[in-house]
This record gives sequence, C-alpha cells and structure tokens, in this order.
Amino acid sequence: MRQHTPAPGRPSGRPPGRIAVVGMGCRLPGDTDSPAALWRLLADGRDAVGEPPPERAALWAADPGTTLGTTPGPPPGATLGSAPGPVPGTTARPGAAPPVRGGYLRDVSGFDADFFGVSGREADILDPQHRLLLEVAWEALEHAGMPPDRLGSTATGVFAGLSYNDYMNRLDRHPRELEGSALANGHCVATGRISYLLGLHGPSVALDTACSSSLVAVHLAVQALRTGECDLALAGGVTLMFEPRITRSFDRMGMLSHTGHCHAFDAAADGFVRGEGCGIVVLKRLTDAVRDGDRVLAVLRGSAVNQDGHSDGLAAPSATAQRALYEEALGRAGVDPADVGMVEAHGTGTPVGDPVEFAGLAQVYGTGRDRCALASVKTNLGHLEPAAGVTGLIKAVLCLGRGLIPRNLHFTGWNPAIDAEGTRFFIPRELTPWPVRTGPRLAAVSSFGFSGTNAHVVLEQPPA
Repeated sequence: MRQHTPAPGRPSGRPPGRIAVVGMGCRLPGDTDSPAALWRLLADGRDAVGEPPPERAALWAADPGTTLGTTPGPPPGATLGSAPGPVPGTTARPGAAPPVRGGYLRDVSGFDADFFGVSGREADILDPQHRLLLEVAWEALEHAGMPPDRLGSTATGVFAGLSYNDYMNRLDRHPRELEGSALANGHCVATGRISYLLGLHGPSVALDTACSSSLVAVHLAVQALRTGECDLALAGGVTLMFEPRITRSFDRMGMLSHTGHCHAFDAAADGFVRGEGCGIVVLKRLTDAVRDGDRVLAVLRGSAVNQDGHSDGLAAPSATAQRALYEEALGRAGVDPADVGMVEAHGTGTPVGDPVEFAGLAQVYGTGRDRCALASVKTNLGHLEPAAGVTGLIKAVLCLGRGLIPRNLHFTGWNPAIDAEGTRFFIPRELTPWPVRTGPRLAAVSSFGFSGTNAHVVLEQPPA
C-alpha cells in the first residue's frame, strides 16, 4: 500500500495545479458498497429504487401526525414566501399521498463503535449520517492505498455536505436520549469527528447548499489544495431519511415523482425520487500524487461555484447562471467544451428543471463535431440531494477510466420542452463507447441546489 507522506503540521505551499482523484468510497442504494459495485450496477442498467425497508417504513408509519395518503395540499395562493406552495412551474398534488418509493440503503444501524473510538452511549445517539461519513472516509482512504491511522498530524482537509436532522428530530421525542446529542448530531461536528479521529490538521468544513452540497465540498477541497491550506483532502456528502417531513414538504412543492422513477430529460418526467447514501473522494495535487506513486483515477481540471441570484423564484433554476457556471469551470480547466464527451447532469427529472438545464448546456456544450452523452445517475439511484453531486462525480470517474458510458434509465423520448435537434447531445440507451475519439477523455459534472447555489466540475481521464 502506498503511503501519503506530506510534512506534518503545515502544508507544502506548492503552486496551484491540477488535482488528482486518488481514492473513492461510497454506500449507495442497491447494496452498492464500493465504486466497483457502483460500476456493476451502472453497467447492468439496474434501477435501485424501491419500497422503503421494513424498519424505515415502520418509523414513517409511527411518525406523529403522519398518515400517508391523506397529506393536504397547499393553502390557496400559497407561495414559497409564505406557506410551502409549489415551486414556480410545478404543480402541487392536493390530497395525494406523498410517494415513499426511493433509493434506500438496506442497513443503516450497524456501526463498529469500538473501532472508531466512540463510546456505547454516544454511539446510541450518534447520527447515522455521521457514522456513514466515518466509515466511507476510512474506506476511501484505504481505496487510495493510504492507511488512515498513519495520517495523524498531516495537513489533510475534510469537506462534507449534509442537510437534514431527521435522526435528532426523532431523539427530540425522547428527552433522555436528547441530552448530550449536540455533539452527536450537530452538522458542524460531522467532519470534525473525522479530523479528530485521525488527528488531521487541515480545514474541516461541514456545509449545506441543499442538493449541490457535496460538489461544493469538492470545489472547496480543490481550492484548499491549490492555495496550500492542505496537502490531501477528503470531500463528499451524506444523506439518510428517517422521517417523512422533508418528503411531505417536497411533495407539497410539486417536486416529487408519483410514478416512482427519475425520468431525466424524458417526456414522462414528473419529478424526482428521493435517495440516500454517502460518497467520498480523496483528492491530492497531481504533482504530489505522481511523486508519491499514487494511483490516479482521474484528474480534476477545473471547478466553479455560483448563485442564481434573483430568478423566477427562490428555488427556481436559472439558465443564465448555469451557463456562466459552465463557462467559468471550463475556463479554469483550459478545456474546449466541444472536446467533452459526457456531461453527468443534475438531471432530476422535473418537467421544468430539465429544460432549463438543457438550455444552458446547449449554449455551451451543444456544438461540435463529436457527439456528447447526457446522463444522470439519479435514474439508477434516485436523487441523493446533499450527496448527489459527489455520486455523479464518482460515476464520471468510473466512466473516464473505462471509456464507457452506461445506459441512462427511464428514457423513451425527449421532454417536448427540450429542443435537442441540431445539438450534439444524445441520451445513452446502452453501454456506449466514449463518443469523442481524439485527445484525452473529458467529462463534466453538474449539481444545483434549490438554495440557488450551483457547482460544476470538469474531469480528465487518468494519465497513461
């Protein structure tokens, strides 16, 4: 196993450059517990969306005030500025049951507390999202060939996105359990616990920009590596569902699918299906990775983050902002958009969001000699919200390394609001060879938050 050997304490301060992805870890729906397992799921064209596991369904059924099937619609005239009415351009479903199909992890209760130095009492009230981050961060470092217990006193950063407090909300109904739960459930310590466990001295940042959180975390990690704040970085996100409150809210806003699938860019798109899981990537300056003999899985050429600003509504997407985002990331990467062979899109399968996203992509990536695949891993796993961006990134890294693009599920024909004629975009309907035949393989990944914060990353295949 290769060892990461930066000088202890302070970063090396080397000049900015390209960033290597040297390790990955994930726990995703469909018993997908590794990057290799994710590739098998994708290559097989499997849909991991289904009914909730029995223990999760029991939790939801026991939720006070919740009777699935009798959720009221929004008050007349409700908007995002008053009650949680529909997002502009979507339609609320008064009286309809909030959908329960999703991309679920089968077992989220198991945790080796002794291995991670967590006391039994603390482990009982520790947010399972924090547990997953610990486990997957460890696995990602092992995947990178870096023994986690040998990173103490190094300038290693940890950046993670997470949004919800479902578990702490459930503890609130048990006052004794709630005592002392701030350190076990507060998002601020989700990354701090990893840094504490491993003795890391780089930045440790937990953040929430909604659905773009984990890709924003990757961007911040890249910035920290390039400015010398750290020599190694873990970046990603996590999400789990333990109560129907957020699902009810999203459904009232008209955002969820009642067909039980994410039909990204398809005429049948009627919203997204929620998913859960965790993904972490290990990042290092490319020059350092080559020096240390690390296995490079992909090269992160450029990234950007921006904000929609004043759009049609707080949660409404902006094609103008998205186009500016793509151009900024491509400019930093020094990449011609016509050379990009795959865009792993935000692609949630909402009837309004998909056309807006396509319009921005077409303006930047839509012209060129070679075709470009447009895909979304949400069609396989559901929308992992704060963990969605890093999941798309892991998929893109796997595709770049193999020169293959998996089938995009649940697509029969373009959304009628999308004009794909004359663009180079196509939706892959089978395992497809890389469409751009010249130069190194290049891919882009998008993630947009209903907070209005957007992220975009440009990746290159690993060096020969």
